Amino acid sequence: MAAATCTSMRFLLSVSLTLTLLRLGASNSEGDALYTLKRSLSDPDNVLQSWDPTLVSPCTWFHVTCNQDNRVTRVDLGNSNLSGHLVPELGKLEHLQYLELYKNNIQGTIPPELGNLKSLVSLDLYNNNISGTIPSSLGKLKNLVFLRLNDNRLTGPIPKDLAAVSSLKVVDVSNNDLCGTIPTSGPFEHIPLNNFENNPRLEGPELLGLVSYDTNCS
Repeated sequence: MAAATCTSMRFLLSVSLTLTLLRLGASNSEGDALYTLKRSLSDPDNVLQSWDPTLVSPCTWFHVTCNQDNRVTRVDLGNSNLSGHLVPELGKLEHLQYLELYKNNIQGTIPPELGNLKSLVSLDLYNNNISGTIPSSLGKLKNLVFLRLNDNRLTGPIPKDLAAVSSLKVVDVSNNDLCGTIPTSGPFEHIPLNNFENNPRLEGPELLGLVSYDTNCS
């Protein structure tokens, strides 16, 4: 009986240790992803000074929030005087719910890998200097509620895939250089037209079906 109890205790301790190591491993990989972001950014105000890759977990870093399992759920770096570019490694933060990088001077493109952030609720990249297209992979974000990409230099059409994200409540892509037509199905039925304004090559939803989806994009 005592031997069976001892074996059971050893098994429980082994399971507990394994789960702990898995959580620490996940924290390390998330820390690596965030440190890659730090290395791609210029940070004159030292906002990212606490992002030390030698620490076991990024959960102690300023502007990073984690859940009870030490998985990163928020990155809050809005209005932080950052410049540089986003990195594909951000797509590894699979529990991330809020990616807040608005009002900086971030350049380059939106990595398609952000479409892997299956828990993402809010993607706020507005008021930057981001170029390129809106990745169609964002249509995989089935929990996304807020998508604010306004006041950048984005080109190309609004991805049709976003019309399948039924959770979307706020979409703002105003003040870019988008082309094509404004979607009208799914969540776009309720998005006000001023959230699309100041895109000179973007046609109104009344032309949907009368002109090609990617009109003015060539």
